Amino acid sequence: MGSAEEMHGWRVKMSMPSVLAMVTAFSMIPGGVLSDMRGTQGLEAQQLAQGSTHLHRRLKRGWIWKQLFVPEEDPTPRVIGQLKSDSDRGEFSIKYILTGEGAGDVFEIDEYSGEIRTLKKLDREEKAFYVLQAQAINRRTNEPEEPQSEFIIKVQDINDNVPQFQNEPYVSSIPEMCPTGTTVAQVTATDADDPMFGNNAKLIYSILQGEPYFSVEPKTGIIVTSWPNMDREAREQYLVVVQVKDMLGLSGGYSSSTTVTVSLTDVNDNGPTFQHHLYAFAIPENAAVGTTVGRIMAEDGDIGTNARMTYSLEDDLEGSSTFIIKTDPVTQEGVVLLAKPLDFETKRRFVMAAEAVNDHVDTRFLTLEEFSDRTTLKIVVEDVDEPPVFLSPVYEWKVPENAAAGTVVGIVSARDTDTVNNPIRYSIDKRSDTTKAFKIDPNNGTITVAKALDRETSNWHNVTVEAKEATQNHLSSSVVVFIKVLDINDNVPRLARDYQPYICEGTQAGELIQLLSAVDPDDPVEGHHFYFSMVPEKHINPNFTIRDNQDNTAGIVARRSTFTRKDRTQYLLPVVVTDSGSPALSSTSTLTISVCSCQPAGHCPTGGVKALALSMGVSLQTLIGILVCLVTLTALSILMLMVRRHRRKQQEGLEVKDLELPETVSQKVLYYGEPGRGGADLDFCPPVVPLRPHPRKRERKLWREDVRASIRMSLRESHLIGPEDEVFRQFILDRLAEADRDPYVPPFDCLKTYAYEGSGSPTGSLSSLESSTMELGPEQPVCNPRPYLVRLTPWYGGGDEDTF
Repeated sequence: MGSAEEMHGWRVKMSMPSVLAMVTAFSMIPGGVLSDMRGTQGLEAQQLAQGSTHLHRRLKRGWIWKQLFVPEEDPTPRVIGQLKSDSDRGEFSIKYILTGEGAGDVFEIDEYSGEIRTLKKLDREEKAFYVLQAQAINRRTNEPEEPQSEFIIKVQDINDNVPQFQNEPYVSSIPEMCPTGTTVAQVTATDADDPMFGNNAKLIYSILQGEPYFSVEPKTGIIVTSWPNMDREAREQYLVVVQVKDMLGLSGGYSSSTTVTVSLTDVNDNGPTFQHHLYAFAIPENAAVGTTVGRIMAEDGDIGTNARMTYSLEDDLEGSSTFIIKTDPVTQEGVVLLAKPLDFETKRRFVMAAEAVNDHVDTRFLTLEEFSDRTTLKIVVEDVDEPPVFLSPVYEWKVPENAAAGTVVGIVSARDTDTVNNPIRYSIDKRSDTTKAFKIDPNNGTITVAKALDRETSNWHNVTVEAKEATQNHLSSSVVVFIKVLDINDNVPRLARDYQPYICEGTQAGELIQLLSAVDPDDPVEGHHFYFSMVPEKHINPNFTIRDNQDNTAGIVARRSTFTRKDRTQYLLPVVVTDSGSPALSSTSTLTISVCSCQPAGHCPTGGVKALALSMGVSLQTLIGILVCLVTLTALSILMLMVRRHRRKQQEGLEVKDLELPETVSQKVLYYGEPGRGGADLDFCPPVVPLRPHPRKRERKLWREDVRASIRMSLRESHLIGPEDEVFRQFILDRLAEADRDPYVPPFDCLKTYAYEGSGSPTGSLSSLESSTMELGPEQPVCNPRPYLVRLTPWYGGGDEDTF
């Protein structure tokens, strides 16, 4: 490599460091510098090999610095090292530049001397080392005096962190009675200090609380049991406090602690135990079945499944099984229940044994006998005043329906079961015997018939009998008595329905006309049997006979073949029905047999039009014709009545001025004007003679309305028949007669009186108009007339209006 002056190497200017510092410094020599040295040697060797006459020699250069590591957590800025080039002669011609991690922020360099200073406190746990680059530049030429070099500043660790437990909180459980050395849990702590530098991160565990039951491995943190046969029933939970220290537990280190909760799980190491050798209970004798007598409890120190137990009873000496016991699944108590009714007078005390046995046993801890225990139960029955008790829970008797009043039906009996044995009084509940058909002897319970019975009305009677104590609390009880009414033949048989037999005209002798059956409200034990016959007569019926079919039916049979409607339409046939009772009863029914013209299929109508025609003795066609005529006449009558009412309504709706003159006009004289003034003009003049007041003005007005309606109808008819017709002529005569009979008609013609003066009348003119004109005379002044035109339309070709 050449002499020391020719080497491109490093000169380390250092104070008196320790051995460790020197090793660290040498280990921190930048690899780039070494590689640069190796590269330079290679270049020189290459030039020599090529035989170059011009050998370029490098100038001697090198870096000089102090040690480059700094302790953490030092708040005072200080110089931690110096970089210096061999070419630096102290003239400040070299400028030092620092770059890389923390340059200018954490570290700075003196550009003249090359000293590196810290700017703030460092934390190894945040960053353990920094990689930086240094340069030496000639201030005059601004050229690098040395190539850029990379170096590392390492932060030296101090013990500034407390160890911390992981995965807190710690909870564990172990079975009770477990052997020593059973693993409980493992605790783990970590320390952020450098584990490779001294003992700062070397941890050790110890127990602060929990001895002597538990211990911990110092290096691993595993907690184990150190006490044998720990009993859950004595203590169920333990709190173990574990401490951890760094610096191997030496003074000056840091420590922390954690708590481990250890629970003991239950094992079946206890059997049931009764706290008392005798349990006594009392129960009244009238307690219902299922009543809780009492509760017993066997103590078991275990819990859950290990504490479950089953109770049982050993029967008393009589073995009556009057009581049972069940286990309450929640409280694990034994519930004693009543299984059978009690009777103080029969038995007053019960003594029995009760046993409790664990459902699940574990022979590792106890023997099989230790998982059960026994005790004694004593149950006393208390006396209660009870109501009377009937000897039978129900009574059922029979009585014939014709039994006379006072007939004994049966006897009910009840007794007082108490030791006092009070007397009993009997009665019938009125609600169960509303008809009061029976009565009972209040002293001995004898039930008799009180009134006549009728099986057809009620064949069963359900009577409630009450028995009540005569003294003390008057307690009572009741029983139901069923009384069946037996049948007696007291109803006559009758035909099953209202038969309407018929016989066709073509029926032959011996043919069946009608099948008969009968009914009877009675209900004989052997069943009904009816007999059918005809009423005994001196002579045999020549037309019909009755054939008994011996099955409670009979048939009416024709005896001849000459039945015709012309001869006779109906026959009466009495039928006698007799039952088989004792005594036998019978009834007679008379049937009406009709003769009809049957249809081809032999059917004879029994209702409707055909039956009506047959009953009237006419043919169906004739009856239909009569009905059609009646319907037609009825329809025409209704139509004519409706037309007449319609016309009357139209006539009454005309205005009054078209039907009659006003009241002022009724006192004026109607006259015809001169021919030169027009024959069609009508004038009204003041009356010559005043009219008398009408005493029946309202009645006359109504009468006039009827007259006007008649005139209107006549005018309409005259429009069709003409004035020469006999009808019109008769109308004029009728109106004249009415005028003559009315004393209030004025002696002059009025517009309301005449509408038309017919021609050809044998009596001549009926009008007094001309005479009225002649009576006026020339000396009388004529009033100034006002024209009032009335068109006589029916005869002058007018319209449909009514004209007067």
